[in-house]
Amino acid sequence: MKLENTELYFDRAKKIMPGGVSSPVRSMNATGGIPLYIKNSSGVTFNDIDDNTYYDLCMSFGPLILGHSHPRIVDTIQKVAIDGTSFGTCTTYEVELAEKIIEQHPSTDWIRFVNSGTEAVMSAIRLARGYTSRDLILKFAGCYHGHADSMLVKSGSGLVTFGLSSSAGVPEDTSKNTIILKLGDHEALKKAFEIFGDRIAAIIIEGIPANNGLLIQSSEFMHLIQTLAKKNGALFILDEVITGFRIGSGGAAAYYNIQPDIVTFGKIIGGGLPVGAYGGRKELMDTIAPLGPVYQAGTLSGNPLAMAAGNEVLSILSEKNAYEILENNGALFENMMIEEFDKNSKPLSIRRVGSIIWIIMEEDAKPTQPNMISDNAVIKYNQFHNLSLENGVYLPPSAFEVAFLSLSHNEHSISNIIDKMSKAGEGL
Repeated sequence: MKLENTELYFDRAKKIMPGGVSSPVRSMNATGGIPLYIKNSSGVTFNDIDDNTYYDLCMSFGPLILGHSHPRIVDTIQKVAIDGTSFGTCTTYEVELAEKIIEQHPSTDWIRFVNSGTEAVMSAIRLARGYTSRDLILKFAGCYHGHADSMLVKSGSGLVTFGLSSSAGVPEDTSKNTIILKLGDHEALKKAFEIFGDRIAAIIIEGIPANNGLLIQSSEFMHLIQTLAKKNGALFILDEVITGFRIGSGGAAAYYNIQPDIVTFGKIIGGGLPVGAYGGRKELMDTIAPLGPVYQAGTLSGNPLAMAAGNEVLSILSEKNAYEILENNGALFENMMIEEFDKNSKPLSIRRVGSIIWIIMEEDAKPTQPNMISDNAVIKYNQFHNLSLENGVYLPPSAFEVAFLSLSHNEHSISNIIDKMSKAGEGL
């Protein structure tokens, strides 16, 4: 690997930006590396400023379900940009994208566009509190819902606990209104509603928790959340920022056959541009300004570039057997990687749903909640990440981040990726 230009820019960045980055995981601190500076991309690869080429297994942390620089997406963005990048008005693109999302997500009658997943969750929580006139939010340890204050909380001790601030700058008066439970714990969930049922505005969970590894939950647990929320007058918020249009057109709601009250979206619906959205039943959504008392606004919300790009992505996904292809890609990657590591007697586990993949460097790992993989597995992953980079494969830069495949991946590219990762594995 050549790193001369990369090191130069990182040195410049560290003098003017916190950690030299705009988002913490990009720093590569977890794996002991330095950031990549990418200059261009195509399909399943990208090139850095030192002309190193990498197969990408991160896909911008999920949005690039079609792959890098898809011709139709690039063409759409270019055509729209010629007419203007932002107007501060409505455009036809947001109407068309809203129609597509609502058509494919049965829990969503109305939708409001924002600019990020964090903003979508923040707005959904405000909506839930405004609609129910309650303050408490119930969430699960290991689920990430963006960096809004009320979501940056960690568990205290005990079966049912109020949250503690997990970031400096988050007041305890904010975190005390968030209850933290253990994922998959039926009894703790029931107990929380027994104690606080008439004070809980909403319960929120990721469609499939994928920000602390891929912590696949049982259908029984997801349905229990739905049942208890409805029984106690709380709203069920399903965070589909990652799973929305990634594991199927109906996301995790269809995967588990559940009917959340509010759904948050992001990533794929922006076609690689900044985007977020939240939606739900009409009776909830018409409490949002300008129709109701729950205020939310945004200068760039529904901007034409993101709306047009997202609209084109969903059109492409509906034109072909996209999710069958993604499932086949995921299964091929999983099977080939397990076979290769077994052949070389290297420990490995794969957790996968469709094209979302968690690589764990230990055997027989099936975590369903955070911190269930060994310290040694984390150390081995960090080593494997760096060795994979040297062999031309970019993996998620943390043992707790998941990988993503795209429609641009195919048998040929996956075979090449596995071959390079096998060579990297020899160094463990």
